[in-house]
Amino acid sequence: MLNNDEMVLVVSNAPDLLLAKRIAHVVVEEGLAACVNLGAPMLSIYTWQGEVEGAEEIPMCFKTTAGRMDDLMQAIARMHPYEVPEIIAVPVIASAQPYRDWVREQTARRDPAGKR
Repeated sequence: MLNNDEMVLVVSNAPDLLLAKRIAHVVVEEGLAACVNLGAPMLSIYTWQGEVEGAEEIPMCFKTTAGRMDDLMQAIARMHPYEVPEIIAVPVIASAQPYRDWVREQTARRDPAGKR
């Protein structure tokens, strides 16, 4: 089990750039992620309901902490149109200490006045 302040990378995708931007903006604004990288469109090939399908998707990479991971994953699922969205969390085993500190600061829980 991870400590709440350990850094986590959450990976997902969106069906289009507009939705990816919306998800990224909301989760950063809410302090659920310190940063979200949106990648270039890519083709995903997968089986859905017995059929092999392909769709262009926008990859999303979220930097957060273990303590905010569940809330982040729920927020992504809530805003996502897919019935079964890909949302994967991977622990970060190493990073530059200043970056790790910044992620922790950005995702620290806020008090009722909105301050972290």
